[in-house]
Order: sequence, then C-alpha cells, then structure tokens
Amino acid sequence: MQRPPQEDFSAHLDGRKVTGDVLTRTYDLVEQVQYLYVRVVQAKDLPGKDLDPYVEVRLGNYSGTTRHFVKKTNPEWNQVFAFSMDRIQVSVLEVNVKDKDDSVGRVMFDLNEIPKRVPWDSPLAPQWYRLEDGSGCKVKGELMLAFWMGTQADEAFPESWHSDAATVSGADALVNIRSKVYHSPKLWYLRVNVIEAQDLIPGDRSRFPEVYVKAILGNQELITKVSRSKTINPIWNEDLIFVAAEPFEEPLILSVEDRVAPNKDVILGKCLIHLQYIERRLDHRPMNSKWYNLEKHVIVEGEKEEEINFASRIHMSLYLEGGYHVLDESTNSSGDLRPTAKQLQKSSIGILELGILNARGLLPMKTKDGRASTDAYCVAKYGHKWVQTRTIIDSLAPKWNEQYTWEVFDPCTVITIGVFDNCHLHGGDKPGGQARDSRIGKVRIRLSALETDRVYSHSYPLLVFQSTGVKKIGEIHLAVRFTFSSLMNMMHLFSQPLLPKMHYIHPLIVEGSWNDKQTKMDNLRRQASQMVSMWLSRAEPPLRKEIVEYMLDVKSDMWSMRKIRANFLRIMDVLGGLIAIRKWFDQICNWKNPITTLVIHVLYLILVLYPKCILPTIFLSLTLIVVWNYRYRHRHPPFIDIRLSCADDAHPDELDEEFDTFPTSRPTDIVRIRYDRLKSIVGSIQNVAGDIANQLERLDSLLSWRDPTATKLFVISCLIAVIVLYFMGFRVVILVTGFYVLRHPWFHHNLPSAPLNFFTRLPARIDYAMSSTCYLLSIVVILGITKNNACISLVY
Repeated sequence: MQRPPQEDFSAHLDGRKVTGDVLTRTYDLVEQVQYLYVRVVQAKDLPGKDLDPYVEVRLGNYSGTTRHFVKKTNPEWNQVFAFSMDRIQVSVLEVNVKDKDDSVGRVMFDLNEIPKRVPWDSPLAPQWYRLEDGSGCKVKGELMLAFWMGTQADEAFPESWHSDAATVSGADALVNIRSKVYHSPKLWYLRVNVIEAQDLIPGDRSRFPEVYVKAILGNQELITKVSRSKTINPIWNEDLIFVAAEPFEEPLILSVEDRVAPNKDVILGKCLIHLQYIERRLDHRPMNSKWYNLEKHVIVEGEKEEEINFASRIHMSLYLEGGYHVLDESTNSSGDLRPTAKQLQKSSIGILELGILNARGLLPMKTKDGRASTDAYCVAKYGHKWVQTRTIIDSLAPKWNEQYTWEVFDPCTVITIGVFDNCHLHGGDKPGGQARDSRIGKVRIRLSALETDRVYSHSYPLLVFQSTGVKKIGEIHLAVRFTFSSLMNMMHLFSQPLLPKMHYIHPLIVEGSWNDKQTKMDNLRRQASQMVSMWLSRAEPPLRKEIVEYMLDVKSDMWSMRKIRANFLRIMDVLGGLIAIRKWFDQICNWKNPITTLVIHVLYLILVLYPKCILPTIFLSLTLIVVWNYRYRHRHPPFIDIRLSCADDAHPDELDEEFDTFPTSRPTDIVRIRYDRLKSIVGSIQNVAGDIANQLERLDSLLSWRDPTATKLFVISCLIAVIVLYFMGFRVVILVTGFYVLRHPWFHHNLPSAPLNFFTRLPARIDYAMSSTCYLLSIVVILGITKNNACISLVY
C-alpha cells in the first residue's frame, strides 16, 4: 500500500497562534504519524498439552513476538505492537500462534477494515477470534485481540513494541528504548543546630577533651568545630545543613567524638534520628530544641556490638526547612524556583508545550557490526518533570514526533533538552560493562523570551564541548509554545523576587565569610544534584547518572581559563555601548562636527534651564533606543553562541585543564606549568585590584587626615564651593561647568587639570603594606573567588 507524499509539516508551525483548550490541541505541535496497534491479550483451548506458545504479529517485512510460555494452553500476554504505516506497502495483517517454530493457527485481517481511533476515545474492547490453518480452515483454539489505527498520541504508544526498533531483541533492550516520564525527588534542607552536650564520659580523664560532633546522612558527612570549652559539658551552637530527599529512607546518625591524637578519634556516644518524625519549618520563626540521649557502642567477644544507655545526652534543634528552594542547578538555567513546602507554592500561571520533531545530520557515535551508527533519543527537563523519548534505532536523521506538557509557575525559567546516543542496546548492559550514553548536544530555551500562545518551530545546532574543542554533531528540530492565562499575573511575577522570600529575609547560611558561604552553597548544590541522579537511576528504565549530570551542569563551577575569558568578553559586550557613547562625547568635545556640537550646546542649555525635562529626556532616549533595536530582535529563542563561549579559539592546554579530573590526574610538570600560568594571571588581577584599591583609599583620605595638607586644601575648597553655590546658584555653576567641558580645542591644554592633579597626589595605604605579604594575600583572595567567574572577570 503506497502512501502519498506529505508536505513539510514544520512550515505550518512557525509563528502560528492557536486558540482553544489545551486538551483539544494535543499533539498539534508535531506531525501526526499513523500507527497500526495490535493488542495480543490471551489465548485459550490451544491443541496439545506440551505447547510452548507465543504469538508472532507480522505486517509486511516487520514482525514482533510476544513472550514465550512453557507448557501452557491458556497463556496471557497482554502486549501491544505498533507498526508505523510510513513504510508499509501490504494490505494484510497476520497474527500467528506458534509452538516453538511450528504454527498452531493464525488470524488474518484486511487493513482497509481496521477501525480508526481518536486518542480521547475509550480503548477498544478486545474480541475472541477462531484460529485458522494455512488453507483457511478453522482449527482448535481461540485468540483474544484488539487492533486499531491510531497515532503516537495513543496511551498505548509508550509501552508498545515499535516496528522502528525491530532489530532490537531482548526484554531488557526493549525497556531501554521506550519513552518514559520521570519525576525528580522532593528535596529538603535539613538544619541541625548542635547546641551543647552534657555529662560526657571521656576515655582518658587525665586530659582536657577536644570534643566535636560528626553528623552523617547517607553519603553526606559534616563535622562541627572542636568545642572551645574543653570540659565534659562542651558547647558548640553551630549549624550543620544537609540535603534530604523525601521519602526519608536514611536516618541521621550523630556521634560525639574526642580527638585524642591527630589521627585518632574516640566515639563518646551516638544518636540515631529518623527524619520523618522531626518538625518542618515554613518561615523564620525559632524552633524548639530538644535533648537526645547518647548511646555508647562497646565491643563484646571481639565481634558483636551492643548498645549501653548511659546518662550522656546532646542538646540540638533539628528541623526541615520548607521555605527555601533546594538548588540542584544554577538559578540561571533552572526550571523550578518554588519553595519545598507545598503550602507555600503558588498556583500555575500557564502551560508549556514542547514538540520534539526530528534531528538532521547526526554524526555516527559508535561502531555496530562493523559499521558506524547512532541510536538517538532525547531527554527534556523542566521543573521536577523529566521526559525521555523513545530511541530511534540506527538512524542519522531520527524522527520522534513526540509532544509533552508542563505546568509553569514562573516565566523566568528555562527548559533543557538534551540529545544522547543509546549505548545500552545489543548486549551493552552485560555484567561488568561500563557503557555510558554519549552526549550529542543540548539546547536551553528561556520561557520569558516566548510570546504567549505562539508556536516557535526552529532547528537548533547540537554542539558538544570536548577536550579537543567544540564540535557540531547535527541539528534538532523543536516546536515550543508557552501559554499563560493572565497577563497581569505575568507582570506581577516580574516584580517578585526570583527565589522564595526566605532566601532574602533569613539566608540559609549566615555565618562565615563570603567565600565560606559560597563554598557551602556549592557543596549543597552538588549533594542535591547527586541525590537527583541517584533517584532517577533507580527507575526502570533508569535515567542514567551521566545524563542527569549533563542536564544539570554538575561540573559547571570548576576552574576554567576559557570561562574567565568568556565572562570578560561578556562584560565588554555589555559595556560596548557605554564605550561608544564615550567616544562620541569625545568627538563632541573636540568639535569633530561643529554642527552636532552646537546642537548639543543648545540641548544642554535647555536641560539646565528647565531641569524638569532631564528625566523625561532620559527615558525618551531609552524608549527610542529600544524601538530602534526592535528590528534586531531574535526571531527565534536564542541558543548557544560559540563566539561568546570562547569555545572556538580555546588553547588545547586550556581545554585539557578544563576536562581534567579533580584532584588532577596530570603529570607534575604539566601541573607546574599551569600553576605558573595561574600565578601570572593572578599577578595581573592583583595589579588591577591594587589600582582600584588605591583610588578608593585616595577618596577616603580626603576626610581621614592621612595627608594634613591635602585635607586642609579639600576643606578650603568645600567652603569656597558653599559660597559660590549660595551666591551664584546651582544652575549657573552647572551651566559654566558644562560649557567648560564642551569648550573648543583651541582652549584645551595638554596637561591634566588641577582637580585631577590634586587627586593623584593623595596618599593610599599601599605604602604601609609589605609587598611580599600583599602579593601572597592577593593570590589567596583570588584563588578563593575562583568559583565565581564573574568576580574574576570584573578585575581581569
């Protein structure tokens, strides 16, 4: 049966606005692909008692088989087969019941008589059909079937066997190619405020105990500082913060330990607490503390352990923080910023729909049976919902045509779509195998860049960053639509803080320097990402660790010379407009174009005489600039910029350093060279930071009498300014100053002005600092802020 050629579906999507209920337009972002569905339910009264029955469903050159049963005359399979009608050129569906390789009976159907089903209809009821032999005569046995013509919107589509994956064999392999929807766990911050302990029993009473508390939750381990009160009643009053996933399967284990030697600690008592029984805080109100009994473990008979209760106890305040959002990815690329507690979450403001259509020009990712191939699938993540499309087997131009929907709670969020190569087919998951799905590329789309109810259909390049540089592996075609219910709600959200209010009125981490706080937040984010990865890897089929880490950008905070240069260029791009204005103003002051300069004089005179026009003029200028830039706006959601990322001109050694493990696995000579290079960069940063500090200290010295003569001159200048402003008026002073700045080049002097000369002569405190100590301190400071690349770029 030859199907007529279809016109390009994507041509009707881009820029199209669709109205109506979301349910009535399901799967309208992707091309409707016709499938023949066959549901094999069960058989009965099969002839013989030693049958090993299974069913083979055949349509043309494609065939799928059910599970095999051993010696069963009434088997139940309940399996669904889906045959894509794009490649089918036959008109008969054949369903065979077989015993080993022998045919027991079959049922034949004409495709023209198979009913069609709309996805929102109820499922078709299966019916019993008598089996026939090869000549069409009835034989013993019946087979219960249901078959219909539908699309990929059918609810049976995700769990069915696909003709596109006919070459895949084995139940485990079939599971790995099906589309699935996942939900990441609900994460909480667990705050443990360790206050004090009482009546500890140290092992050695001849010395003052050095006691600290160790807390363990799963693979997270935190310790307090050693108590300053070296007694049997130590005091800490210190916070330990963990990331906990609901349901809380692992208990919190606390141990009070005494550091008797540098490498020897003695446990004075332990306490085990189950998280499901502790309180949950929704605001910043103080929580009640509680005394917990400590138990000491002693060795009995050299092997067994038993717990002996004694009078020691620990005073703590434990609670789950529900008012914060647990960060598992950067806020710049996050798909969910809501607080953990459901009571504090607001209702959704709209719907996000994503259509994953196809990919083109993919490069072969692996070798299979002596030839290059790619088994591509997509993973999309927004908020707590992750989706994985089915795997298209052995295709460099796969077509998925799958559509998914998310609820949106904040427009300033990002949806992430990644493309991967499935490396767990055809025995890739054998015991001891270390197969990892390969990265093909990733696309991020910011929702606030989308107009409401408009379909954006565009092909995005799939770029992957490797140790050899950036590489384009193909393109992915996506269709996106963001629909919000109320424009007023959207505008109101733009006036609200990005994170929940608890992050601002009561920050999660209060104590410590800025660098310590940033380090602790990075550790918490790393733990949250690891928990999400572990949770999704336990699903069936698993969403593997390498996939989750790539989608969450787990290692994005690691040191990278390329990122420093990229951030510096970002700042220069933003400041490019101000630099252009500065050059234009210099031309005005130098009278390059006398007519323009005279117009500026007139405009300046009007603004000084009528100051109420200053602010309206500024805002009018901004409006005109925005209107002028309207024609340069993005027609499609923006995507990765290679030039901005400095990925195309990165040095090979910089790339090798960025992809190096932590701690490093490179030889000592290479590490020494990189350290010397880092010292040179830090030296440049140190000089710039020193110059900025000098200018700020010179301003401070005007009032601090560090240079008595300069301070006296400054006071006299201030008194003269008071008299001049009082008698001449503020407008006259501003007018004279402006005309002096705009004076003709004939009246310019090559020497700096008197105020500038006075400022450069002011003292800075660099004279009191030791040069070597200052240099080493600068290195420590710069190394401490390397995790914040933006801070480095500001002084680069």
